[in-house]
Amino acid sequence: MANALTTIGTALTPEGGLSRYLSEIRKFPMLEQGQEYMLAKRFKEHGDAGAAQELITSHLRLVAKIAMGYRGYGLPVGEVISEGNVGLMQAVKKFDPEKGFRLSTYAMWWIRAAIQEYILRSWSLVKIGTTAAQKKLFFNLRKIKGQIDAVDDGDLKPEEVEHIATKLGVNEDEVVSMNRRMSGGDNSLNAPMRNDAEGSSEWQDWLVDENAVNPEAQLVKDDEFDTRMELLQTALGELNEREQHIITERRLSDQPKTLEELSTEYGVSRERIRQIEVRAFEKLQRAMKKLDKEMRQVAS
Repeated sequence: MANALTTIGTALTPEGGLSRYLSEIRKFPMLEQGQEYMLAKRFKEHGDAGAAQELITSHLRLVAKIAMGYRGYGLPVGEVISEGNVGLMQAVKKFDPEKGFRLSTYAMWWIRAAIQEYILRSWSLVKIGTTAAQKKLFFNLRKIKGQIDAVDDGDLKPEEVEHIATKLGVNEDEVVSMNRRMSGGDNSLNAPMRNDAEGSSEWQDWLVDENAVNPEAQLVKDDEFDTRMELLQTALGELNEREQHIITERRLSDQPKTLEELSTEYGVSRERIRQIEVRAFEKLQRAMKKLDKEMRQVAS
């Protein structure tokens, strides 16, 4: 499974030429729901590597689309796509076709998680990502600045700082600090500090990770993430097809659709779409809480 992408061909990698890669992955056909279901069953029940490969190649375009949304972090797009592909492979490995929804809905969570972890590892912001709120600030600051027409360079205005802090649930000092770091242009972890007779030193050699965790703690964290993903996958199966689609487009998509777009798609009013979304989200929450409770009872 780990080598599923490499079996496609060594030339088909983002690092081998981004334009060519994007052109090549468009040649892989999108799967119908029935095709996807049968391939997923073959892989899950029989370990069919060919089926896994078809599932992966049919979703490479999804990875590329998500990765393009992270171009503002100064990292090679090819590398970002490669990390997203790793997330896609993990999603295929854990996907359960019996839950009643599409692989893309499940995979986007794994793809985004893999890309965001790569970005956080690559940036030399030592204290970045210590809390969920700080991660949210890191990945949303540029977008919100664009929405309020804030300047890219230099300090934010007090009212802009207040607006961003309120919107993202962080304190104003964190907004100011993060903006200065990101606007100043982050130094690469591998940027040379000096070259002398003793050799070359890099910035990463001098960074101390104050939030480093031991392997056991990281394993627990990974297990918790896997559990949340499985809960979400199962809970989404409680929704009907329309509810799944609306929740996905409104709350799980990198580029959420507006009520107006979905109302046009379904031929109903915006208020009707909003009602369906609210009802579906409540059902999803109830299902996840119920499943979580059942799992805790089994564990105890």
